[in-house]
Amino acid sequence: MGIKKKHTSELLKLKNVGPATLRDLQLLGITAINQLAEKSADELYTHLEKVTNKHHDLCMWDVFAAIIYEAQTGRKEGWWKWTQIRKNRGLILCSHKSAKK
Repeated sequence: MGIKKKHTSELLKLKNVGPATLRDLQLLGITAINQLAEKSADELYTHLEKVTNKHHDLCMWDVFAAIIYEAQTGRKEGWWKWTQIRKNRGLILCSHKSAKK
């Protein structure tokens, strides 16, 4: 009997990506680190809310900002570094509710 290899995503190499964030990224169609380098945290966060049709904690924006930064620079930083940046921008991100006609 052969041993089955478990396929792992390269995204798990990023400091702030664990199983839950990996699932979110997969929902967004992100399967490779180089795809993140071309994205914005605003874009990923609002798209995640649309895809799941629910509100996500704003810390998810911070995670997206951190992993995009790592994809662009190769530098690993904790997601919490982006919390104050988000707060300073006064971001109001909530797009999961569909507009009523």
